[in-house]
Amino acid sequence: QVQLVESGGGLVQAGGSLRLSCAASGLTFSNYNMGWFRQAPGKEREFVVRITRSGGGTSYADSVKGRFTISRDNAKNAVYLQMNTLKAEDTAVYYCAASRNYFDLGAGDADFWGKGTLVTVSS
Repeated sequence: QVQLVESGGGLVQAGGSLRLSCAASGLTFSNYNMGWFRQAPGKEREFVVRITRSGGGTSYADSVKGRFTISRDNAKNAVYLQMNTLKAEDTAVYYCAASRNYFDLGAGDADFWGKGTLVTVSS
């Protein structure tokens, strides 16, 4: 039914850029706040960024402010994460998430999760 499928992960050198995509299906996309989370090897999953239903509001983790940019295209049922000036510390599996509640999403609670895409930053 509901599916969130991430793509765009890969290997990139420190200082480089990468753009992740999340394609959603089986839900009324515009009714959901969207977000990105990541989980580094041996670490807990952490919040990266979230965006409101219409795309008018965003919230970023301090660790990625100024480097990452989230955007969404409701006509395409997609959300994106542009990652610039990548650091080795950004290496993680990145997950797309959807929530009807913006606050809950920021707290790590989502209605739906993708299976993740791996981003590896070499230094």
